[in-house]
Amino acid sequence: MNFLAHLHIADHSQSHLLGNLLGDFVKGDPSDKYPADIVQGIQLHRFVDRYTDTHNLVTSLKPLFPDRLRRFSPIALDMFWDHCLANEWQSFHTQPLTCFLESCESQLNKDLSRFDSEAIPQRYRRVHHFMWAEQWLLSYKDMENIAYALERMSMRSDRMGPLADCADSLVNHYQTLREAFLDLYPQVLAESRLMAAQLR
Repeated sequence: MNFLAHLHIADHSQSHLLGNLLGDFVKGDPSDKYPADIVQGIQLHRFVDRYTDTHNLVTSLKPLFPDRLRRFSPIALDMFWDHCLANEWQSFHTQPLTCFLESCESQLNKDLSRFDSEAIPQRYRRVHHFMWAEQWLLSYKDMENIAYALERMSMRSDRMGPLADCADSLVNHYQTLREAFLDLYPQVLAESRLMAAQLR
């Protein structure tokens, strides 16, 4: 799952929004760096990533990608799940997507103001700025923007280069992957809510 899904899962599970976004940016044990609510959000994010990446349904989708791209398929699928969620939003939330995102941005800005510049990784602060300034999450409704995001991510290093080619597999198997999302995501929500309750 990517940024939009992690925000929705946090909201659905009554978990900390900022903590759930920091999961990709904070390494190791966060308990000595952050308050308990943010630590729980980071832990929930990590649970969601493990649960999704190892789910039998997700594993079964990897052969839809050419051999040379299969190691990148989890990243591409994470982006695709956000695309599906953005387009199926009304099935999972009563609030319009634009209103939900405005609320999240406001809350995240408020939470970030609680911390000095050293406490929050600068890499996250940069992503946070561009994510809202350029409306990444709303743009995920369009597959062209998913392809663009994958291309942008592929430029981070030579090793990541093939990631840009994953967009073709997403388009070629669009309906199969969309149906997989509709099967997978309710399970993710249910398991996340249970895990969040355990973490409190």
